[in-house]
Amino acid sequence: MRSIETISNKYSLRVVQRFMDGDVSIICPVCQRYDLFTQSRSSYLTLTKSLHKILVMKAIVLVVEDDRKISALVAKNLEAAGMQCYRARESASALELFERTRPEVIVMDIMIPGIDGLELTRRIRQESNVPILLLTARSGESVKVLGLEIGADNYLTKPFSTLELVARVRALLRRSTAGTREEILERGDLYIDPGNREVRRGEDKIELTTLEFDLLYFMASRAGRVFSREALMEHVWGGERFVDERSIDSLISRLRRKLEPKPSKPIYIQTVWGAGYRFPRME
Repeated sequence: MRSIETISNKYSLRVVQRFMDGDVSIICPVCQRYDLFTQSRSSYLTLTKSLHKILVMKAIVLVVEDDRKISALVAKNLEAAGMQCYRARESASALELFERTRPEVIVMDIMIPGIDGLELTRRIRQESNVPILLLTARSGESVKVLGLEIGADNYLTKPFSTLELVARVRALLRRSTAGTREEILERGDLYIDPGNREVRRGEDKIELTTLEFDLLYFMASRAGRVFSREALMEHVWGGERFVDERSIDSLISRLRRKLEPKPSKPIYIQTVWGAGYRFPRME
C-alpha cells in the first residue's frame, strides 16, 4: 500500500491506494467513513475529481438553540469539522429551516421558545427519520428516557465538551449512511435492505429511525440469539452510557409499535424473561 501524499495534502483527506487491484480508499473528513473508488494506477485526474466531489458535499446540520453563544459555539465546532450549519433560535424558524434545508443531523436544545424540543422532535418524527441529538441542562433520567421514547437518537447534558459534541454528530452521520455493503435480509414477511435503509412488511413500507433500523438489523442478522439489554445498549450507543437500561426497553417498544402487527403479542422482537430480547429464526 502507498499513500498519495500530494492529493491527500491538497484536499485534507487520508487517501490510500492498493496498487494490486487498483482500489482507492478515501476517508471523508466529515463522517470519517471509507469510500472506495476503483481507478487505474495513473488515473489521478479522475481521483482528484472524486476527492473534490466528496469535499464539497458537506453534511448539513440544523442547530436549534436559543442561547446565541452556545449556538455559535456549536456551529463553529461543527463547521471546523467540515459540516455546514444552519441555526434557529425557536421552533417556528427551526421548522422552516428543516423544510428548506433537509438536514442530515439536527442538534436541538430542549428548552427553546415556542413548542419545546421534545414536542418539536415528535413533530419532525412524523415526517422524517433524520438523526436528532438533544441538548439540555436537565440531568434527570426521566427526561432523557422521554426524549429517546419520542424518537431522539442521542443526548448531551450541558455543559458539554465540544469534542464530544462533534464525535456524537459524526457517529450519527456514520450510522445514517452505514450499511451499504451489508446483505439484504428476508425474515418471514420482513424485507430489510441496509443499503437503502428500507424495511417492508409484505407490501407495506415501515419508516424507522436510525437507531430503530440499526437495532432491527443487528438482531435480525443474528436470528435466534438472545441479547441482554447491556449487549444491545453496547451495539446501539457504543460506550456512551448517558441513560440506564430503560432506554433499550423504550427503543424496543418504539420498534414493536412500528413493526409488529400486534405489538402486545410480538412475533419479531421477542422478550426472553430474565435474559433479554431475541429475533426468532424464520423460514
